[in-house]
Amino acid sequence: MIGQLTGKILAKNPPEVLLEVGGIGYEVLCPMPTFYAMEDKGELTLHTHFHVKEDAQTLYGFISKDEKTLFRELIRVNGVGPKVALAILSHLDIATLISAVANDDDVLLAKTPGIGKKTAQKLIVELKDRLTKLELIDTNNQNASLSSSNPNTGKALSALQALGFKVKEAEKMLNIITDHSLSTEEIIRQALKNK
Repeated sequence: MIGQLTGKILAKNPPEVLLEVGGIGYEVLCPMPTFYAMEDKGELTLHTHFHVKEDAQTLYGFISKDEKTLFRELIRVNGVGPKVALAILSHLDIATLISAVANDDDVLLAKTPGIGKKTAQKLIVELKDRLTKLELIDTNNQNASLSSSNPNTGKALSALQALGFKVKEAEKMLNIITDHSLSTEEIIRQALKNK
């Protein structure tokens, strides 16, 4: 099993990065947040998941252990393969994914390419208990608990996306809000003022 690679970036062609490790070039598929976090050149360390099936052996790479952990939880869900899991992690960052599951937000999950409403609902049912037991270590994901402390935050996030805001932009607007007793409409109003 290949659990981690550190090497020189030879080429980037999303969703794939070519990483030279000890004279060998590894093709590694990565979610978009990993691509945003890596430099164009230089050395890179990726936490990897080696996936083997009858007709292919594929390496998936993640900038953080938390991304890798969530990827592994996603592919445990019946009907969700590595490609769909990669699409989910490319479409939603860790905090948003955890918030969507915690708040039963199947609408947000279903916006991911390759995910329908039934699969989104299945993800929520199967992941809800498992995600609460996960010990995520990345300090950037502390806002996941902030978002899930008010179930209306996830609905507000979906509404802001429907208004055309990107996920990260909407999250920044929502993370400024400290009152966790607000209704969805009040959260949206406050978030729009924070823009």
